[in-house]
Amino acid sequence: MAAKKKSVERHFPLLDDISKIRQVSLINPDDAVNFKICDYIKDNLKHQLRPYQADALFSLNYTQTREKPQKHLMFNMATGSGKTDVMAAVMLYMYAKHGYRNFIFVANSNAVVSKTRDNFINDNSSKYLFNSPINIDGRRVEIKSVDRFTSVQEPGIIYMKLTTIQALSNELGIVRENGLTYEELQKNKVVILADEAHHFNASTKSQKQEENSWESLLDKVRECNSSNRQFEFTATIDVDKDAVYEKYRDKIVYKYDLNRFMEDGYSKNVYRLEADNDDRSKMMNAVLLSQYRKRIAKENGIDDFKPVILFKSNRIAASENARNAFLEMIDKLDVFKLDEFLKEQNSVDLGSTTLKSMYTYWQEQDSAQTVIELKRDFKPMTIINVNDTSKDGILGNENDFKKLNTLEDTNNPIRAVFAVAKLTEGWDVLNLYDIVRLGEQPVSLVQTNSEAQLIGRGARYNPFEYNGEKSYIRRFDNSNDPRVKLLESLHYHTINDSKYISNLLKSFNKMNLISESDSDKEYNMYYAKVKDKFKKSHAYKYGRLYHNKLKEVSDDEYNDLGKYGLDREKIVIDMVDTVKEHSNNQESNEDYLDTRNVLIADFNSNRDKRLLKKAMSRDKFFRFNELSKYAPKINSLNEFMTSSDWLGDLKVYATIPYHKDDSFDNVYRLKVVDKALSRVKNFMQSNYMKRRGTREFEPVKVKDIVVDYSKRISKGERSTGDRPVIRPYEMGNDDWFVYDRAIVDGLEKRMIDSIRRIIFKLKEKYKEVFLIRNEETISKLKLYEFENSDGITHYAGFLPDFLLYLDDGNETYQLFIEPKGTQLIEKDKWKEKLLENIKPQNIKLLGETGEIKLYGLKFYTPENGQDTISEIEKLTTDSSVDYESFKLVAEDKTDYKNK
Repeated sequence: MAAKKKSVERHFPLLDDISKIRQVSLINPDDAVNFKICDYIKDNLKHQLRPYQADALFSLNYTQTREKPQKHLMFNMATGSGKTDVMAAVMLYMYAKHGYRNFIFVANSNAVVSKTRDNFINDNSSKYLFNSPINIDGRRVEIKSVDRFTSVQEPGIIYMKLTTIQALSNELGIVRENGLTYEELQKNKVVILADEAHHFNASTKSQKQEENSWESLLDKVRECNSSNRQFEFTATIDVDKDAVYEKYRDKIVYKYDLNRFMEDGYSKNVYRLEADNDDRSKMMNAVLLSQYRKRIAKENGIDDFKPVILFKSNRIAASENARNAFLEMIDKLDVFKLDEFLKEQNSVDLGSTTLKSMYTYWQEQDSAQTVIELKRDFKPMTIINVNDTSKDGILGNENDFKKLNTLEDTNNPIRAVFAVAKLTEGWDVLNLYDIVRLGEQPVSLVQTNSEAQLIGRGARYNPFEYNGEKSYIRRFDNSNDPRVKLLESLHYHTINDSKYISNLLKSFNKMNLISESDSDKEYNMYYAKVKDKFKKSHAYKYGRLYHNKLKEVSDDEYNDLGKYGLDREKIVIDMVDTVKEHSNNQESNEDYLDTRNVLIADFNSNRDKRLLKKAMSRDKFFRFNELSKYAPKINSLNEFMTSSDWLGDLKVYATIPYHKDDSFDNVYRLKVVDKALSRVKNFMQSNYMKRRGTREFEPVKVKDIVVDYSKRISKGERSTGDRPVIRPYEMGNDDWFVYDRAIVDGLEKRMIDSIRRIIFKLKEKYKEVFLIRNEETISKLKLYEFENSDGITHYAGFLPDFLLYLDDGNETYQLFIEPKGTQLIEKDKWKEKLLENIKPQNIKLLGETGEIKLYGLKFYTPENGQDTISEIEKLTTDSSVDYESFKLVAEDKTDYKNK
């Protein structure tokens, strides 16, 4: 089965248009810019719209107030971000502003429809999303559930049909009494709200237009009336597939990814608790951790805090057995067994900060009271066993649905849920804090993709009341008490298996889910905050920073090894350490300082072609069906092996100690060739991209780049060759540094100190002088490589560590600065070439509103750092430099300043 191609960056024109309209100037006013959330929305929703939800409505309004309103749109919003709240706001907006009275809510499962019925129709439900009664312009409005839309419609009524896509297909396919018909749909304008809409793209994904598909059904409903609207909602839209991207590239009206949702604080923090434990120990750890959370909440005045555990298995029988074993374990628990468990677990290095803290806590408590408490909270009536064998998943059983959909209610006693592997769409539980993986389960990407989705749903934030206030955003990230952070953290208890963890992390990356290992290393968390003074500056309020745009790269361009950043003539493999490991102990380190390169294989010779063939057969990547995904222009493996464009003229050398003999057997030569091919594979996989950097640079608001951030650093961390130690340095007295702290390594600190020595010169000429840390965990300011003239390219990108921002009122400079340790200079030479290529005469600025000059500087290195500082001085303070030769004409700076 063929693996998927690498994900590629995608461009969405509608999102770009909306972004630009938000930046529209006073000279070019647009009504969409002045859109505010109206009282008829704010007053009638139970929950206040969060800023990003309001942004979603702003974007919708933009599309509906154009000369030609868009009829078909997609809201791509993270799991847990409140898509249903946005739907409720959309209903009020379309009713009040555009006169729509008829709405069809459609999903692919009864469970989602049932949940949404409580959200929109059942005003007695705790999940109901509106204030009751709804009042718009002094008139009461009722949302009425209907099977069909009447021709005579009463004022003050929103008619809503809630249905599964399967039921809608059957209903419209067969004419029957009281059934909805296409003729009826032609008479009334309708808004279709399609939830979990990724299920409605089967035809597009398969690239087969099926007349009876769900996708074509919704198209027919939408096209029944020229005024109809179709608004789709999903967290997972596979735009990596070309056909799906083409369908939605100009329909995605709002995008709010999971990583942004989590970084903004609207979710729990997610931790992986990786431990080598049997199932009973995992279950006991989860129970103790859950009760530990409850105790912490009570100590902090949160009395009704009820954390829930999900124990998941991959088979129903295994889930039922686990439940029985759990109940038996709790039933037979006594003081002796609890003390023995805590003593045994605390003596083993489980690699978890949280568990270690938890064991210490419980060993200090009254064990008899703890046992009583656990037996009371985890008895049979507080445990539920469900499964997802039905098409509606774990919510398929009506009785179970009521219990599972109200887990946050104070009168719902459930503390633990046993289920098979999948957590289905439609389960909006907020107080899930532990997910425990039980039993031997597959470790494939298919399995971990499902688990990542489960964790994404479990990460929804629980808005408990604290100090008399309820919050929908994390409150304890900066707390000095690590225990309270457990009230805002989800732990995923899993096996400590390298292959499984690797696949799980790949799945997390695919859906942009942020997680951390709950390591037993002791960490310091350091925080860097944007200075208030900088927030008042013109640079922060109105300034722009620039990065280069990307453009599509056709497969035709990947026609030789050079296009992946490799030399087609030679590869040199460093074998010094390998030789050293197998040598006798009498040799000193000095014996290995002098080295030489010796030829190991020449793929132009018949003898070494056999060696190449053997090495390629040992790696599945070099099978034609896999290789052709990254080298689409090759016609056969033989062409890849023999053509001078590929491996045909390649020579492989080994770097060895000078004093060593250069007669190698075939086993050794094969090992070196294996390493060479591994490098070829890595370069091809990492540098085969659908897009590359251009010389066109576009603006990003300074305030979008310069935001508060945190960095987690291991206590006692020591510097190594590739990993210098990082420390925080107070910068409160340096008004030119935008953060109150610089969290940097030693070389970066020396660079900052070097800038400090020339600050007075810069301030003599410029009104605003700011050094910006371009922190990799938050920054959107990535640079991508241009085409090179030497025939060797790799279209990679990187985040320059610092930006120097200078503004004298007429000209603004943006300088990219990258400190680089000696050991990385050669490896990252391409980055320095890219930086040195960035100068006004080589690039074009887009969206200009003033005179901006961009420069990339040579690396700031331990040996040549002063050269970089001299370059800054020459570019920015030497009036003799002739800038007119590459001056860019732009809009008058004065207009820009007065915006």
